[in-house]
Amino acid sequence: MFCIKRVRNPWIWAALFGASTAATASKDVRDIELRRLFEPTPAERRAETSGRIYIYEGLRETDVARAMEKEFDRVESMMFIRVKKTDKTGETLKDPETGDAVVEDDGC
Repeated sequence: MFCIKRVRNPWIWAALFGASTAATASKDVRDIELRRLFEPTPAERRAETSGRIYIYEGLRETDVARAMEKEFDRVESMMFIRVKKTDKTGETLKDPETGDAVVEDDGC
């Protein structure tokens, strides 16, 4: 039987739990960015009004299209990078070779 308390090598811990932690962190960041995009706090709105630009990374094309429609009055405070391409149903497109999300990339 595998005894977890005997595993002292941090590399083994990273291999065992790293992938699930990264996936969870990615979802958490996406949730925060969607909340900020569609339900900004009064402090976030004040920052935008004073000229602050927020960079949204890795949102789906459908999220960006919705923002352009629903939040157009705030668009000067938004920048979208590495936007994930979606199919007609809104699902994220995946690279058939790697399984990674297909993203818009302008080469910058």
